Amino acid sequence: MKKVYLRFIILLLTFALLLPSTSAQYANTMRLPEGAKMRIGKGRIHDLKFSLDGTRLVVAGAIGIWIYDMPSGKEIDLFTGHTDRVMSVSFSPDGKTIASGSWDNTVRLWDFHTGKHLKTLTGHTDHVTSVSFSSDGKTIASGSFDKTIRLWDAATGRPLNTLTGHTHSVMSISLSSDGKTIASGGLDDTVRLWDTATGRHLKTLIGHTDVIYSVSFSPDGKTIASGGLDDTVRLWDTATGRHLKTLIGHTDVIYNISFSPDGKVIASGGSEDTIRLWDAATGKHFKTLTGHTGTVDGISFSADGKTIASASSDKTIRLWDAATGKHFKTLTGHTNPATSVSFSPEGKTFAGGNWDKTVRLWDAATGKHLKTLTGHTNRVYSVCFSPDGKTIASGGADETIRLWNAITGRHLKTLTGRITSVSSVCFSPDGKTLASGNADKTVRLWDVATGKHLKVLTGHTYIVRSVSFSPDGKTIASGSLDNTVRLWDAITGRHLKTLTGHTRPVTSVSFSPDGRMIASGGLDESVRLWDATTGNLLKTLTGPIHFVYSICFSSDGMMIASGSWNKRVYLWDAATGKHLKTLIGHTDAVDSVSFSPDGKTLASGSTDGTILLWDMSDYTATPHEE
Repeated sequence: MKKVYLRFIILLLTFALLLPSTSAQYANTMRLPEGAKMRIGKGRIHDLKFSLDGTRLVVAGAIGIWIYDMPSGKEIDLFTGHTDRVMSVSFSPDGKTIASGSWDNTVRLWDFHTGKHLKTLTGHTDHVTSVSFSSDGKTIASGSFDKTIRLWDAATGRPLNTLTGHTHSVMSISLSSDGKTIASGGLDDTVRLWDTATGRHLKTLIGHTDVIYSVSFSPDGKTIASGGLDDTVRLWDTATGRHLKTLIGHTDVIYNISFSPDGKVIASGGSEDTIRLWDAATGKHFKTLTGHTGTVDGISFSADGKTIASASSDKTIRLWDAATGKHFKTLTGHTNPATSVSFSPEGKTFAGGNWDKTVRLWDAATGKHLKTLTGHTNRVYSVCFSPDGKTIASGGADETIRLWNAITGRHLKTLTGRITSVSSVCFSPDGKTLASGNADKTVRLWDVATGKHLKVLTGHTYIVRSVSFSPDGKTIASGSLDNTVRLWDAITGRHLKTLTGHTRPVTSVSFSPDGRMIASGGLDESVRLWDATTGNLLKTLTGPIHFVYSICFSSDGMMIASGSWNKRVYLWDAATGKHLKTLIGHTDAVDSVSFSPDGKTLASGSTDGTILLWDMSDYTATPHEE
């Protein structure tokens, strides 16, 4: 019997070792929207809190609320439901409920253990920036861009009171430990104190010389700390409103302030990439935690005071030993906005251009991150694979175009000249020429082999937002913020036609695979289809699509995908113009769409910091007549 038991244990251990890693892959498929088969990236982080028992870290981000196991740092759940970024989270005193505030103007309540959505609290008329439970768990307070603080019954979700007085957006709120007082700070440069029971305004604390982004009560409720755009942390006496101390040391904006559970330490962080620790009694600075390379957007002490968690725009969460200041763990996977996506010709890889100045390569089948291409010194706006799949071109706000080896990630060339910000890059079908759309109102042609500048195509009167080669390589289409699409002879650079009809800026253009049609999308909330030979308008596709940021034909030319400012992707029948499907799942503008070469997958990149891969196998369109 002992031998059988031992064999069973060995079999279990062997099976466990053969299992794939559950962390990154599980996060890629966790709580996906309908129709999506994979998510790349977790989006930007805006706030974080430790659970009361310290076993979980709750992270508010661009696409929802991520739950991490502590201390392993593994993702174990994602709460989704908000339709915009989540800016703030707060635990109920018993630790069973989470309140979240979002830019979708709502507060939502969640069962912390199951992730079940309990209630949606509506009433704010603008973004919700901050939420907090009262100490008895009966009341929730929320602050908003609508200049108000609202109080809610935590059990029923019923609105209790609306506190008015701020003359600009409320950016942060904090409730005293006894639940009797609310502190709020905002864009009107003031800290205000309110009576929780009556909603009566008690005091206005004046001293900051600019916007206040964070306020926090000390655990005993006797002191309030506030920080903001004037680079200082100020301490105030809650009872009298008297200014006690100004903590000076930060050299840039302060976004977050947090007291340790014993009230002896204040942690503050902001735009200078560091966290500073201060003695709350004396105001003396005694430690600086360094390691982040971006803005510190969130700080939280664990309940025992031993650990500090910090979230940053550098896409990481860092855990620190509060006593020594030593960094001991980094949680990764969060991502900045993805402005452009492009599949390799064989469909095995796709590239994403990002606000964080990088181009990232991913395995299209598994979602595994393959490489990060670094070198750009500002946002990357456009990426494109060469037809043979060996080279990637990227352009962006640093006024350069960079060429990379798509296999090794090695930087090959930097194309520079008298160009401004590069909005779009596109290879010719033979891969010998690269076209770029530029902020200086031009389309420029480049020799890929030598990097030599060939031609400047002029005529647009505003920024050229998008360029596309015809499949035979003879024509270039360009879309501009001057509301027009222009066609050019790709060999001579001669202007051929101007397609007019859009009533607002054109943001994206694309040739159909057979070269007969051109699709264009713009800020006039339409997709227009044109005859590529005559320039005649064939169809105008309209609906509740809002500003169109990107369009793309499927490889068979039967479908068109468009990405919009309203966070949605729309699928259209290219032959009839019929709307086929709306893909809902992003929480911010969809900046880029790209079909895989086999047409089975659509990638959408969003300002929410994620790329979603959608299954296209269920959608059919009308074949084009020959």
